[in-house]
Amino acid sequence: MADAVAMQTQSPEVCLHAEKVTKIYPGTKALDTVSFDVFKGKVNVLIGENGAGKSTLMKIIAGIEQPSSGHMYMGTEEVSFANVTEARQHGIGIIHQELSLFPNLNVYQNIFMGKEHTKHKVGLNNAEHIELAKKIMAKLEHPIDPMTIVGDLRVGQQQMIEIARNLMQDDLKILIMDEPTSSLSEQEVQVLFKIMRELKKEGISIIYISHRLEEIMQIGDYLTVLRDGKLVATAAVADVDISWVVKKMVGTGKSYPKREKPIDWSKRETVLQVKNMTLPKKGGGYLLKDVSFELKQGEILGFYGLLGAGRTEMFECIMGIRPEHTGQVLLHGKPIEVRNVTEQIARGFAMVPEDRQLEGLVQTMDIGKNISLSSLKNYAKKMFLNNKAEDAAVEEEIDAIHIKVADKRLPILSLSGGNQQKVVIGKGLLTHPKILLLDEPSRGIDIGAKTEIFEIINRYADAGLSIMVISSELEEIMAIADRIIVFSNGLKTAEILRDDLTEDKLVLASYKGHTVDKQAQTEHPASQGA
Repeated sequence: MADAVAMQTQSPEVCLHAEKVTKIYPGTKALDTVSFDVFKGKVNVLIGENGAGKSTLMKIIAGIEQPSSGHMYMGTEEVSFANVTEARQHGIGIIHQELSLFPNLNVYQNIFMGKEHTKHKVGLNNAEHIELAKKIMAKLEHPIDPMTIVGDLRVGQQQMIEIARNLMQDDLKILIMDEPTSSLSEQEVQVLFKIMRELKKEGISIIYISHRLEEIMQIGDYLTVLRDGKLVATAAVADVDISWVVKKMVGTGKSYPKREKPIDWSKRETVLQVKNMTLPKKGGGYLLKDVSFELKQGEILGFYGLLGAGRTEMFECIMGIRPEHTGQVLLHGKPIEVRNVTEQIARGFAMVPEDRQLEGLVQTMDIGKNISLSSLKNYAKKMFLNNKAEDAAVEEEIDAIHIKVADKRLPILSLSGGNQQKVVIGKGLLTHPKILLLDEPSRGIDIGAKTEIFEIINRYADAGLSIMVISSELEEIMAIADRIIVFSNGLKTAEILRDDLTEDKLVLASYKGHTVDKQAQTEHPASQGA
């Protein structure tokens, strides 16, 4: 007993305790009597597959949702938050995975939205706003002009603005971070970790949600695992390893499925050729410069590179989102003029964008309507929709890619992140494409959902669909791709077949930048009939 008391006195201080919290939605128990401790001045990691209940628990702590039953305590005081404002008054801030910025406003306006400083109690003290914005962005090692319109910034920079907003909160006690690194470069991740360590020194507690297991082991102090809405395990990060975490999350370790069957690509038709694709940058320079490659029937062609390398821009050129590009695109050996998205869809192209919330889904529509949105013309009957045919096609697609949904008429936001991603993929597949472009298809989803999506990709490729995949995760791209093209600073710096793949080769090529030998850009096995 004396030992137990001694252990208690040495254990970290609990600044928030959730006791047997349950949350029931119609037809779903999202949380089932979950207890959760937030230790003061520590990084408290919350992990689990999509649908495990992580986001629901965070929403309850942040005042976005209210529990069906259970209690929360801060110190000895029982607390319950009717809204976000009440949670903020208790020192709780949240950084959402999906950005909640105002793209039409500038940096300082976004940072101080809802917590404006006044001058002489009459007007806004914008001079102070600008000065404080400069200081916080300098601390985050992102000295962005406070007058810059947020919508003009890249996603990683916007993520830093979101972080800055929360750091400006008065009397911050607990900061919830939901996948804060999903849009950040490795350098930006390390800056964020530096800030997190400083917050810990100030006694601020962090609740950290991430699917990047290596990050968790690097920055986490304590770990809580949820599965199917239930508490599975808690542990000090120092006492566990990645295999233990994966086992607790999914029951058994999962690995990404690979296409083991060897394919003679020289005998496969070349369905797409891109020659010397160049995309000028506003103000001078290039986002893409003389990029050339080809895609075979049934091939999974991977694209790897650092943020800003030009991969997404290349996809946008192919889909007609950026018709200002130069160069040549050939479909089945015939040149095509890429002018707009509608024409490209009609030609058999489909794209799953990186940002599923902003670009992939219509949040006011239900699940079924989101799936059928891009293929409605297929169900047109004169001036009317053939609702029966549309419903049948949607149901078939839900079954084909295993979307976990009780009713397709439910709101799209009722689904977990992994199932939302399947909906976006299903929307593309329902257009019956010949070429599918996937931009970071596993972003923000757990290892189980990733495995399912990769199985879907393999299945459709085996059936003859040609697929192009962008991924920033080395392990993922090496597992899924038959061949990988590496981009750096708008240039193609390497093209590597699966048998020759190593992590070192990919990373080295991603840093080559403009020093690459131009001749090497165009020399690759596929172009020589490999």
